Amino acid sequence: MEIGLTTFVETTPDVSTGKTISHAERIREVLEEIVLADEVGLDVYGVGEHHRKDYACSTPAVLLAAAAPLTKRIRLTSAVTVLSSDDPVRVFQEFSTVDALSNGRAEIMAGRGSFIESFPLFGYDLKDYDALFDEKLDLLLKIRESEIVQWSGKHRPAIHNRGVYPRPVQDSLPIWIASGGTPQSVVRAGTLGLPLALAIIGGNPLRFASLVKLYYKAAQKAGHDICKLTVATHSHGFIADSTDMAVEKFFPPTQAVMNALGRERGWGPYTRETFDDACSLEGALYVGDVQTVAEKIIFLRKQVGITRFMLHCPVGSMPHADVMRSIELLGKEVAPIVREEIERWEKEEHNRAD
Repeated sequence: MEIGLTTFVETTPDVSTGKTISHAERIREVLEEIVLADEVGLDVYGVGEHHRKDYACSTPAVLLAAAAPLTKRIRLTSAVTVLSSDDPVRVFQEFSTVDALSNGRAEIMAGRGSFIESFPLFGYDLKDYDALFDEKLDLLLKIRESEIVQWSGKHRPAIHNRGVYPRPVQDSLPIWIASGGTPQSVVRAGTLGLPLALAIIGGNPLRFASLVKLYYKAAQKAGHDICKLTVATHSHGFIADSTDMAVEKFFPPTQAVMNALGRERGWGPYTRETFDDACSLEGALYVGDVQTVAEKIIFLRKQVGITRFMLHCPVGSMPHADVMRSIELLGKEVAPIVREEIERWEKEEHNRAD
């Protein structure tokens, strides 16, 4: 059971002061967060790609490359790379470079992204939303498969027997399919035999259990060894020394961000009632003290079947010291509880099957 973190490198106004830190300052903070995550024994850190004023990172590979020589064991991934509006050749080259700098710890999580600003920015038509992703994923996998690439498609110029360099340290650079939970994405990942990352940021996480089963079924049907496949989830959350403290610190910035996005997308208001419901055992927020968050991760593993959990913290801008404390608690206290219990439970399940 792997445990890690994700961030969108948010630069929203502080709800207490109304001030917004610079993109440069927030990027430097995230670098410190990655280093701490490595030091406290977490398995993975993911950085999201956005092209908006309220998020500071448009190039996850650059930030991860900066973190690579400062860390020792943590895996470094995008969360996600908006592949539809990027060039697969450059994506592969960038993450192969991160792989070199980290000596084999880079990953790519490829997705469509939940925001669309990159499409007009890079000259793509939203009507090609699905076709762009399918085609570019195909090319990215071809590049991973072979040093010399022969490929043609509709939305990008063909490649005729050209090499793509550098090659990664890992024999096969991990490429994940990131999904908000559509059956089509889940089946695609399973059919291709790629690891799957699910964003569980609302509703009841237990509804994703059927999607995980669908993923494994599609993989098995395509002839892949399902024992080698992995399923990750990314969920919002925050850990503090007490549950009351966690709620007090996390709710205001989360509410501010969710209501701002709600105004863009036509959602209803994000209320304290909504937040409290999501903090329950079967809710999608992982907010509380060490024991509370550990119990929820264990519950998710047992009920849904995930093999990697990534806590997304923060959602809205929070004091850097609070985020660092949350990371410390996740690595030093939550992760050991979860790993010990899952190891015990898996042994019991294995013995029961025998």
